[in-house]
Amino acid sequence: MSRRTTLRLTLGGLLGVTLTPFMRVAEAGYNIWTGEYTMTRKDIETAVDKRFPTTLNYGQLLSVELTHPQIGFNPQANRINTQVDAQVQNVLLQGQPLKGVLAISSALKYDPVRRAVLLDNPSVERVDVNGMPPAYGQQLTAIGGNVAQQVLNQYPIYTFKPEQLKYGGRDVEPGAITVLPDGIKVEVKTK
Repeated sequence: MSRRTTLRLTLGGLLGVTLTPFMRVAEAGYNIWTGEYTMTRKDIETAVDKRFPTTLNYGQLLSVELTHPQIGFNPQANRINTQVDAQVQNVLLQGQPLKGVLAISSALKYDPVRRAVLLDNPSVERVDVNGMPPAYGQQLTAIGGNVAQQVLNQYPIYTFKPEQLKYGGRDVEPGAITVLPDGIKVEVKTK
């Protein structure tokens, strides 16, 4: 091996050893060039899946069970959509439970105390219940709005580790949150 090749390999190895500790700062989902964290559909689905199934009881008359969340993204409105299967049981009707779908749209915000990206201000986009006359649509939407607030409002979909909020020895904090066609990105800026 020539002296030049040996020198090149030695310098390359030293450079690799020198840069290795700094490479660990770029955690999964963080782009050091743009200063953004990206959460994928899978990341968000995993977080939301932990919230379901859930059952809400209203007095002793009405029970709403929510299962099988499906996540969608609405970049134009900068919102995340969650569609869940719903089963409504009314004790007074004594019949089979009513089954349907509840579609909810949520904004996103960062909570510095919890170091988390939260679903915020969820609203009902659609309530479809099989066998329910359209005349009950307003009542179902009101119940759906209450369910959305109880189940998804302020629900964390990603919590930053303390070391993810430091870069190059300086504290950083999440800024703008943008919904993408298949995930979200969170801008990170220095304090």
